[in-house]
Amino acid sequence: MQTQQDSFFDSKVLGHPSGLFVLFFTEMWERFSFYGMRVLLIQFLTAAVIGSNPGYGWDVVDATAIYGTYAMLLYVTPIFGGMIADKYIGYRWAVVIGSIIMTLGHGFMALNGINFFYLGLICLVLGTGFFKPNMTSILSEMYKKFPEKKDGAYTIFYMGVNAGAFFGMMLCGYLAEKIGWHWGFGLAGIFMLLGTLQFWLAKPLFGKIGEVPSKSNQTEETKAQLYGADEKPNPFSKLDIVLIVIMTLFGLGYALHDPIRIIGGIEIFPFSVGSLSGANFAAIFALVLFFFVVIKRMAGYTKVVRDRMIAVIIFAVFVVFFWMSFEQGASSLVVFARDNIDRSLEGTTKIIFDIVNGLLTIVPLLIITYVLFLLNRRTWNKIPMSNVVLAVCFIGIWGVALWMLNRELRSETSEITVSFFSTLNSFFIITLASFVSKIWDSKYNPPAAFKYGLGLIIMALGFGALFLGTNGVAEGVRISFIWLVVAYLFHTLGELCLSPVGLSYVSKLVPARMIAFMFGMWYLAIAIGNKLAALLGGQIENITKEYSLSYFFLIFTVVPIVMGLLVMALHPVLKKLMHGIR
Repeated sequence: MQTQQDSFFDSKVLGHPSGLFVLFFTEMWERFSFYGMRVLLIQFLTAAVIGSNPGYGWDVVDATAIYGTYAMLLYVTPIFGGMIADKYIGYRWAVVIGSIIMTLGHGFMALNGINFFYLGLICLVLGTGFFKPNMTSILSEMYKKFPEKKDGAYTIFYMGVNAGAFFGMMLCGYLAEKIGWHWGFGLAGIFMLLGTLQFWLAKPLFGKIGEVPSKSNQTEETKAQLYGADEKPNPFSKLDIVLIVIMTLFGLGYALHDPIRIIGGIEIFPFSVGSLSGANFAAIFALVLFFFVVIKRMAGYTKVVRDRMIAVIIFAVFVVFFWMSFEQGASSLVVFARDNIDRSLEGTTKIIFDIVNGLLTIVPLLIITYVLFLLNRRTWNKIPMSNVVLAVCFIGIWGVALWMLNRELRSETSEITVSFFSTLNSFFIITLASFVSKIWDSKYNPPAAFKYGLGLIIMALGFGALFLGTNGVAEGVRISFIWLVVAYLFHTLGELCLSPVGLSYVSKLVPARMIAFMFGMWYLAIAIGNKLAALLGGQIENITKEYSLSYFFLIFTVVPIVMGLLVMALHPVLKKLMHGIR
């Protein structure tokens, strides 16, 4: 008897089930809206309150503090969204609910008014919590019986992520910077809504995939897979649950401290402990409780499993330092591109940029439109309205893209948008991911510690380029945009070395019964890295005044290199702790 998963392969596009490409486009439009908004946030908050395109006129420190909390919560809420989907509503409904909430968030941000802005950010955080973990869960369930095809499926899916990010930052950024901020926020919301609609209308293609699993279907075989042959159940005790609740409350209090202080003038933790502020004490207290629970639970596993979990914790520490530096791309590098990069275009420079910008826009759009054509041909009889909505999406994207290119071609002089530089990360990922993947599949595949070390060191070289580009430059003098292009190239190569392998090692090293908790820990490490990135990035103007701009970039050159060398030096220890896992 043919199962639902088997029947998926009756309708193929590029060798994969048509359902994969429905997920591809859903994720693409979500990333379009998410990154389209994200690239505007710091610019909008720090833009002058008067002028042709006014913002809120905040200082960089407060703007990055708000952004840091937003970015931190984006990695915390998916932990809870995944749990709710697993137990109550299923993956598919979670994706739809998350998409609707995010659409509302973009809609609020398209309106004028600070309260609408805050409400929009809240909706985006909550919506991401439902959406982010459950798209990959649907994908994983689709390929449960075809593990040999899963790597290829994730590669295609990853391309959708980066294609959406690329076009979102390019088009929303252009519209916001050239016409008005709220136009950029609004465009992001339109495609989020259409992406939700095309996913919902494609329901017949998925059957029961993504529905809530029945607890009665958990057979002894499933339980054996869950706990492993040599592991006994190690359920959370009442003390564990109480401590998790306490650490969550303190952690959320720390995350929300800056917005509530900046917006309402209220201190959540109005005390200090020695030289520590109340907020920092709360963060440290939550981390101490977290490690206590982890260590307590590790005692219930065999030595091999304990050692492997220790290895995951060590890797997580270095992940904090990586994202603390890498995520400067959403804070300090946005300010740097706006204030310190020569973005003017005229004469030959403008002609060259117009050609490059046209190719960067048109070629990817042609490729993705071709994929849409193939999907439509294979699924028109089954999900016609979903295909119609997708066609409307692409007509809209082509329209905005051609309008942008035509507007630039007709102008004699122009200026590169600040948002354009943020698209370089996605562009380099799309062009370089397969090359790096081939290295990992070859005999040159390095061990885990060296991948982490290379990721940190190569990413640091990008900041080294910015250090060289700004060193000795007089205040007020703008430098060539080539320095920033080189920086993003190295940042992306570093990301490709470290980021994709992170979750892979968690899944390899941690027993299934503990994997949800440890994935939560991993996302917590990324969340802390994002928060620290925003807090440190917010100091770019203060450090520049006190020392120099090159000194600021020197910090992010030296620290990751030191941490990269340290994790490489720990290779013998980590190899022993991993007990044969590569």
